[in-house]
Amino acid sequence: MAFSTKTFAFVSAALVTLGAFAGPAFAQAPATPWELKPDTGYAYDKDGKTFSYKMGTSNAGELLKGAKKVPRGTLFFIGHNGQLYMRSGPYLEGDGKFKFGPDQ
Repeated sequence: MAFSTKTFAFVSAALVTLGAFAGPAFAQAPATPWELKPDTGYAYDKDGKTFSYKMGTSNAGELLKGAKKVPRGTLFFIGHNGQLYMRSGPYLEGDGKFKFGPDQ
């Protein structure tokens, strides 16, 4: 299965970001941008583990074959079953609050 560098980055960063929000402080934690590094590939393997890889440029063309861009406005999250999901569409309320936050 081929993934683009950006796909690896988004998937891995999603897992790291979601892990930070797993506690009850989620409602108080401000949203922070992901810090993705150039020339680094991020993977979510078949067992649900995450990895990062130092990337080269000699076979970049092969990496991009079959790769897909992640659309803007995509939300990544871990379901109750531990599976990684993505959802396109609005995830913020009109006032900028996270639409799927804890019940108040």
